[in-house]
Amino acid sequence: MSALSRRTWVWNLPQPPAALWPILSDTARFNEAAAGPKYQVVETPQSDGSVHRIAHAKVAGMAMEWEEGPYQWVYQRRFRHDCKVLKGPFSALNVALDLEPDGAGTRATYTFEAVPKGLVGHLLARVGFVNRFGALIERMTRAAADYAGGSAEQPFPYMPPELPKGAAERAAAMVAEIEKTPYGHGLARRLADYLMKAQEVDLMRLRPRRLAALWGVPPRHVIELCLEASRSGLLNLMWSLLCPRCRGAKSIVAALDQLPVGVHCPSCNIDFGANFSRNVEINFQPTPVVRAVALGEYCMSGPRTTPHVVVQQTLGPGETRVVSLAIPAGAYRYRTIDPGAVVDLDLDGTLFPALHADATGALRGGTGEAGTLTLVNADTRPRTMLIESRAWVADALTAHQVTSMQAFRDLFSAEVLRADENLAIDNVTVLFTDIEGSTALYERLGDSPAYKLVREHFAVLGEVVREHDGALVKTIGDAVMAAFADPAQAVRAALAMQRRVARFNRENGAEELIIRMGLHGGACLAVTSNDRFDYFGHTVNLAARMQGQSGGGDVVISEALAGDPEVARLIAGKPTIREAAPLKGFDTPIPYRRLRHADILAEA
Repeated sequence: MSALSRRTWVWNLPQPPAALWPILSDTARFNEAAAGPKYQVVETPQSDGSVHRIAHAKVAGMAMEWEEGPYQWVYQRRFRHDCKVLKGPFSALNVALDLEPDGAGTRATYTFEAVPKGLVGHLLARVGFVNRFGALIERMTRAAADYAGGSAEQPFPYMPPELPKGAAERAAAMVAEIEKTPYGHGLARRLADYLMKAQEVDLMRLRPRRLAALWGVPPRHVIELCLEASRSGLLNLMWSLLCPRCRGAKSIVAALDQLPVGVHCPSCNIDFGANFSRNVEINFQPTPVVRAVALGEYCMSGPRTTPHVVVQQTLGPGETRVVSLAIPAGAYRYRTIDPGAVVDLDLDGTLFPALHADATGALRGGTGEAGTLTLVNADTRPRTMLIESRAWVADALTAHQVTSMQAFRDLFSAEVLRADENLAIDNVTVLFTDIEGSTALYERLGDSPAYKLVREHFAVLGEVVREHDGALVKTIGDAVMAAFADPAQAVRAALAMQRRVARFNRENGAEELIIRMGLHGGACLAVTSNDRFDYFGHTVNLAARMQGQSGGGDVVISEALAGDPEVARLIAGKPTIREAAPLKGFDTPIPYRRLRHADILAEA
């Protein structure tokens, strides 16, 4: 074997590891900014459940092929990647980063190893390839520190690619069109600039919630902006089916009716199904006439590619390893990278039961010293073991969330599921309203004036629903059915509706509308009904029954909905009346809470 070229660089940086880790461990962003190539990966499942990955790319005109093995890392402490090169001027390329607390700052150590192969590899070693690489690493590391310290606008020095001819002019025209609609929110120009200047890693699957956090604006504004931008031609809309293990997009389609019910994840070697409120996500990309986004990966398995994984380590047969670890308290899962048994745990962030692995998967061991984690591979082959957060992707915009927003209903009314398909939704809050005494209203006013009043009241309710991130599903005579992904927003909307209707009555003059209102939340099915996206099941039926218990002007919510933690905080201290009633279709009396009209208006 050729001699190993190994270099280590050490920097003392003023920022703590917690500030540097999200940037320096973002290997995809790093590789793109360093002008690294995108690469393609072929994944082949093995008989033992593991996956063999071979990556292909052209680097400086040379064809390279390597085994894409798993990164190893410990949250906010270190990562390492060992790469066995099959084709190219090296036979091995290994990198490692260690971040150690140093007072208020960090001692950062970067190690690069290369094993030259053939004439070209030895020539590169002689002409200072490693030193030039080290200079690049230092520039990037110090830029990351500047960004973490607030003195730089971007994590790494980055030059956007040349845009398609006419891209700026097209974008300007689209911006003008978007801002003529109710959904631009004065952000269209900012979006266009972002699409033309941001790193490609941010544009391959653009997430509106992440963009809203970056800009410091309400999420609904950016979601509505992206929906309208996809109609104007600035963005392409995509539906992604996410793997529940690696959280990667394993099926991407342009329309809901193309979404597969299930799919295989070659990275995790598992089959999984679609859950509308959990792993079906809406994403966006710039259209090619504004900026082309190439296929491929800058890094498919680094720490920030799967940020829900806080520890990932590969151990040889029979190996034991102890690592220092500090993670936020929360719900976690022990597992191996290959399919097998898992262990769910609630960790306090300091004491960690040992993680054992054998041929069956992950096992829980005894608890060691505070701040340390013991990993034991009891199998006869190498095992990659990991700890992941069980919390779902925080900035993902699920299909359930976006389809329960009014802007989506307005702009994409043709987006429906296949006629014979239904998808599970873990939790939706359904609100029903109806006009008290509507028959008498039509008799008093006549059909045309009464209908005009009803239509105006629909507009009032629809405005409130949109403001609270909900959607009007349908109107049924004088009644409204609305849906919300967030239970607390649904209750806020109901209270706001009664206040807004009271104002509507004052401004309208002679005829007073009295609105009955009821809500319930829970699991249901997403379906297509009458060429429209709709909901079906027990939750919808009970919400309708809650509306039936309303006396008009009040808000009735099921006791189950009142028990939601956010709803409970919202109504805490508000006067409520606890009641129960036998309801059609239900075996036992259903308990509910009533918020009275006078009390609702008193808090306005």
